[in-house]
Parts: sequence; C-alpha cells; structure tokens
Amino acid sequence: MNSIKASEQIRRSNYISRDLSWLRFNYRVLDLARNPQTPLFDRMKFLAITSSNLDEFFMIRVGSLYNYIDFGKERIDYSGLRELPFRKKLLDLAHRFVGDQCAVYEELKADFDKNGFNICRVDDLTEGEQAKAATYFKNTIYPLLTPMVYDSYHGFPLMMNQLLIFAVVTRTSEEEKQQSRVTFVQVPGNLSRFFEISRKNKIIFVPLEEIIRWNMHKLFRNVEIESVNLFRITRNGDFTLEESDDMDQDFVQEVKQKLKNRKKGRVVRLEVERTPSPYVMKMLKERWTIDNGNIFSIDRLIDLKALWQIVKHPHFSNKVQRPPSAVPAPSLPPGSMDNIFEYLKHHDVLLHHPYNSIEPVVTLLEKAAEDPYVLGIKQTIYRLAENSRVTAALLKAAENGKHVSALLEVKARFDEERNLREGEKLEKAGCFVIYGISKYKTHTKMLMIIRKEGEKVTRYVHIGSGNYNEQTSRMYTDISLLTTDDVYGHDVSEFFNVITGHSYPENYEYLITAPKDMRQQLIELIRQEKRNAESGLPSGIVIKINSLEDKEVIDEFYEASQAGVQIKLIVRGICCLRPGREGLSENIQVSSIVGEYLEHARLFYFHNNGNPQVLGGSADIMVRSFERRIEALFYIVHEDLKRQTINILRYNLMDNQNSYIMREDGSYIKRQPEEGEEPFNMHREFYHLSTEMEVEACLF
Repeated sequence: MNSIKASEQIRRSNYISRDLSWLRFNYRVLDLARNPQTPLFDRMKFLAITSSNLDEFFMIRVGSLYNYIDFGKERIDYSGLRELPFRKKLLDLAHRFVGDQCAVYEELKADFDKNGFNICRVDDLTEGEQAKAATYFKNTIYPLLTPMVYDSYHGFPLMMNQLLIFAVVTRTSEEEKQQSRVTFVQVPGNLSRFFEISRKNKIIFVPLEEIIRWNMHKLFRNVEIESVNLFRITRNGDFTLEESDDMDQDFVQEVKQKLKNRKKGRVVRLEVERTPSPYVMKMLKERWTIDNGNIFSIDRLIDLKALWQIVKHPHFSNKVQRPPSAVPAPSLPPGSMDNIFEYLKHHDVLLHHPYNSIEPVVTLLEKAAEDPYVLGIKQTIYRLAENSRVTAALLKAAENGKHVSALLEVKARFDEERNLREGEKLEKAGCFVIYGISKYKTHTKMLMIIRKEGEKVTRYVHIGSGNYNEQTSRMYTDISLLTTDDVYGHDVSEFFNVITGHSYPENYEYLITAPKDMRQQLIELIRQEKRNAESGLPSGIVIKINSLEDKEVIDEFYEASQAGVQIKLIVRGICCLRPGREGLSENIQVSSIVGEYLEHARLFYFHNNGNPQVLGGSADIMVRSFERRIEALFYIVHEDLKRQTINILRYNLMDNQNSYIMREDGSYIKRQPEEGEEPFNMHREFYHLSTEMEVEACLF
C-alpha cells in the first residue's frame, strides 16, 4: 500500500491510531521545548523528556508491533492498516519527529554560551583542559572499557540496550594479506555522560564518547583504524507473562527471567552518527534484521536524556523554574495534622497534588507505624521513590508488631527490579508481601490502616490516582481521598480480600473496579446522560484522563453525542476518538493539557440531571485498564469535596495557556485566549485557591 492510499485510509477511519496519536502527544511536549518565552533550562528539560518518551515508545509500542511482524501474527490498527503498511507509516512519522528534535536542539545550542555553559568536543578545549580530559580517561574511563572483536573466531557480542557503542573498523597489515575487523566498544553507562571542566564563569561539558573517540588509538595499538562509528540501539522491551492461577515463587522467577530476556530483545531502532561506515551498517542490518526504516541518522548529541545532567546541575539551580510551595488543601486546614487520626474521624480530605503535598498521606503512614493502637496496614504499591519513606514506614510497622500486607506490582514497567528488591526487604521484616497477580497488573492506589479505638475498630482509607512516591508527587498532578467513612472502609476491605485472597465480592457501593465491571458501569453512566438528553433533560459529561483508547466506550460517546449530549474530554496523551466529525461526534470536544506537570489525575463527571456523579481513581479508558489491570474508581460523595473536584475540572476547561485543541483529523492546535479573555494558567491558579472557596455544583 502506497503512502497516499494509507493516509486516505487513516483519514476515513472513525478512530485514530493509538500509536500515531502518541507521536502527536510527544510533539506537544516538543512544542514546550520550542517556546522561546520559556527559560532555556526548562526548554532543555522538555527536550530531554521527549527523548525519554521516544525511548519507551520504541521499546514498548514499536516492540509490540514487531511481536506481530516477527511471528507472522495479524494485527489491524485502529486506522485500518495491517502490520507492514502501518510499520512504514509509523516509522516515517518517527523519522520526521527526530528531525524536528534535532532542529530544536540546534535552536537551544545557540543560547548555551550566554547561559554559562557549553557542550564541546575535545578539540575545542585548551591545552590545559585537554590534559584534564586525558587524565580522566586514563584514571577513570580506560579501566572500564572492554573492546569486543567480532570475527570468525569471536562471536557477535551482546550489545546493551540504550547504551552508546562504538563500532571500530581496523586493518592489520600482514605479509599474506590485509584484513579488516570490527571491534565494539561500549561507553560505560555508570559514569556521568559529560566530563565537566570549569572555565572562568562557565562550565564546559565534554561528552564521554568524545573523550573515548579522542583516545581510541590507545585501545588499538599497532593496527590501522579505518573508521569509528558511534551508535545506540533500542531493543524490544514488551513482554507478557504466562497466565497462571497461582501466585507463587515460580511467578517471581518468571518475572526475573523475562527481565533477563529483555536485555536480548530484538533491535527495533538503531541511532547512528551521520555518514557511518557502509561496511558496519551492512553488518548490523543483517545481524538485527532491520532496514532503513529502523535506522535514524543523528547529526547532534545522541540520546538527549543527557541534558538532565546540565538541567539538574547545582550551578544552574537558580535558572530552572521552581514550582511554588504546596498549599494546604481546602479540606485540611493548618493544624489538622497535629492529630490526624482524630481529624479524619470527622472530616473527609481531598488532596490535589502537587498543589497539595503528599505529606499528609506519608505522615499518616509514619504515625500509623508508631501508633500503639494501630493493628494493621494494607497497601497496594506500583511505583516507589528512591529511599522511599513509604517502605521505611511499613518496615517500622512490622518491627512494631503490626500486621502489614503489601501488594507490590512486579510488572510495573521498568520498575520491576526495584519492586522485587523492596518486596524482598519487606518480607524479611515479617510483612505479608504479594508480588502482584499474574493474570493482571495491579494499578490501583489504595491504603488502609486498621486502628482500635475503644470498643470499635476504625478503618482509615486513602485512595487516589497517583503512586505512593514522594518524588513524582511533586511533578505529577493527581487527586486522592482520605476518609474514615464506613462505606469506603467496607468497600476497600472487600477489595483487599479479593486481591490478596480468593473472594468474589458483591457490588461495591462507592467503588467501580476492573476487571470486574468498570467498562460496563462507565457505559451505563454515559447511557444515562444519553437518555436524559433524549428526554429533554439537562445532560453533560466532562472527563479528564491520560488516555482514551477503548472502542466500546468511544462508540458510546459517539451515540451520546448524536443524542445531543455535550461531551468535553481532557485527554493528556493518546486519544483514539475523533471529535467534531459530522454525523458522528459534533458534540464532542477534546483538549490536551501539557505544561509544567505531568497531568496524571483521572476524573469523571456526569451531569445526571443536576445531581452530578463524580469519580476519581487510577483508571484510563483503555482496553488494558478494563481487561488486563486491577483498577479502581471511587465516587466522591461528600458535597464539599464534590464541589472541589468539579472546580478542578472547571479550571482544566478554562486553561488557555497549556491547552491544545484536538481537531477532527487528529492534529492539535495550541489554544489561545479569545478576544477579551484573560490568560488563565491553571497551574498557577491552583496555588491560589482559598480554603473558603465557593464553587458551583454543576459544570453545565
């Protein structure tokens, strides 16, 4: 299928390709790096994020596509394209994106010098600076280098995923004939990417690979170096586990084996410097069964994640925008943390991170670990911070004789090894640890503390959309609820019994869970709005999520739109729904907010004829969320907290500084203030909310 026919087929489809939609999302992040009004170091941060995003995209999404191609399995994309035509379309767009990345990097480079630093090659250094680089090579780099020759006597070496590697072609002049060989030299991944040199009021950052290139002759004595070729590979990181009804040691061993196999996954991308050796490229293409579609020629720094070293450098700490300090939650006034157990017995608390700190949650857990009346703690854990206070509190609780149950999801992508390590640590301390459920990925975020208070036991519940991670909670927007309401307590107790034991609960009152019936319950909420519209009653839907991909729910949105329901969707990343198509989705608006924080909250609002139903939680509208994950959404029932949640959605809809509007063809345009409209940046406004805030109870 040629590119014109493929583009026409994509345009005709009522659905937008998940993977093509993701690339458009990364373009929105790149747009932040382009913005000349943004300080340089923040632009560098966003550029580094696009590089990290693209790495994961190739490992998982392109890797998944190759699972179909390599094993001859059929796959039809939402766009209607089969595997190979879709591969071409996807890789063509990825090439275009990398070209745009390079252009943005060149724009930023022009401002490096006047901001007190530069990235230089060794040839750009003074004689004295070259001497420092030579000493660093001799004492630190050289001992870590291991040249690996590939010839008829030596097998092809294992290349590490996403490390920089040199392919060095050498020739020895022998009496009988001349002979060329290729030797691979991996750049050490455990050293900082840049060697730093102070120069007056400036810092010079010299890429590690340039120092190695400058000294390459020291690794190849008495042979002629024909060419030195720097490259980087990305391997397929998408793996699934064999389904099992039992959660035992065999499952954990299988996870560990899959992690080892990931290091040997098929190569799906090769990044290489311009004008590489044809001899090397022919060899690598044949070895890894790739073609020019998988090969990305880079004429700037390979792997822009290296920019983090500069962005986070202490010398430039005053040049990076810092968010304001967190403000007290409207439902958690100052002083209430002094006796958090007593306060929560009488008040539900809604937290909106990072504007409200995660500190109340962590402090509650730490107090529970020490409190003599606390009998037990149950928690689901997906991603933890380095040196996690959450782990420390659970360890302390176990040491103090409390019952501690923790479900650590060992299938949390790229955190598998850390979660295995943390789980083993908790097990040794006497905690009851479950390493996930083999058939499903446990993505829900729940904590329950059981405390004896007189003749009764009180359950302190925390449930939300974000991870129990003190570091990311300062960078991700999330919502969460703290409560002692008996209905939440009962539902969460039942939920823990399901995921840690062998129980099939009756219907929850305040929870909607997956894989049980989340999709169907959301569909019923959508259909109720459709029935209201058809009956002439007020209706409306507002949803804020990370991704929208499930066809069944998308079709329900289409039908509700055709019945006259106004639907406003705030979808940060992937959106497979096509808004504004005549006869299909005229009443659906889609926006995407990409700004200072990663928009991670999931919020659902249904007008319900003036008596809104509002939910928050961990789930997106995706097939994986409904069928392959353990997820939970929770109803927000307290009227004051419901109003606060509605206000969060209202601010998202009002934002005209970070918001992009999705068009019918799947492209996005940056939203601008309309004539007479004041600029509204929700990331700023959320820091100025009053604890006495008055907001309306409805969005329509």
